[in-house]
Amino acid sequence: MGLRVVLAEDAVLLREGLGVLLERFGHQVVAAVGDAGALTAAVDAVGPDIIVTDVRMPPDFNDEGLRAAVDLRARHPRLAVLVLTQYVATTYAFELLESAVDGRTGGLGYLLKDRVGAVQEFVGAVERIAAGGTVIDPEVVRRLLRRERRDQPIDRLTGREREVLALMAEGRSNGAIAAQLCVSPAAVAKYIGGIFAKLGLSEAEGHRRVLAVLTHLRNGG
Repeated sequence: MGLRVVLAEDAVLLREGLGVLLERFGHQVVAAVGDAGALTAAVDAVGPDIIVTDVRMPPDFNDEGLRAAVDLRARHPRLAVLVLTQYVATTYAFELLESAVDGRTGGLGYLLKDRVGAVQEFVGAVERIAAGGTVIDPEVVRRLLRRERRDQPIDRLTGREREVLALMAEGRSNGAIAAQLCVSPAAVAKYIGGIFAKLGLSEAEGHRRVLAVLTHLRNGG
């Protein structure tokens, strides 16, 4: 059974294209809107499985889409959210991710619009987020890991642990990480244990594990 999706994108061509793409893979676009107010109204009216929204929307083209998504998650804790953006703005990514560290169960995603061109990858991300996972654009992850810090827990990680952390943040499973890095699943489990120990985090299942790591990185421990 397909997902029920609400799309929010002010660019008509992209909005229509996303709708056609998702429906081609068996999902139902129950509403397609062009501003944050209409997004909120649509979610309240139809109760979708996931929303796919731009960050910058009318009327001011600042962060209206993101703000609407965070507000909607506060009122609909199980709502899955995928934010699409043209810009690598890590502050936006953290604001979205922090909306879930208080126990909400809906999946989260933050992807650059360029990823939409990789059709299978994009649709896979939508499905993974709707199932409760977290998908963060690899470029955003790289920016997060490049942010300069002095004497921070992130500096304790080895090069391999940083690679594993980046793949974790993209929503990869342990098996997928092992395949990507050509190591055994047992080795991946060991790396992940080391990451959590060095960052002072207890291991948790699901997307909150990644959210905790990213929040920790932002707050510097």
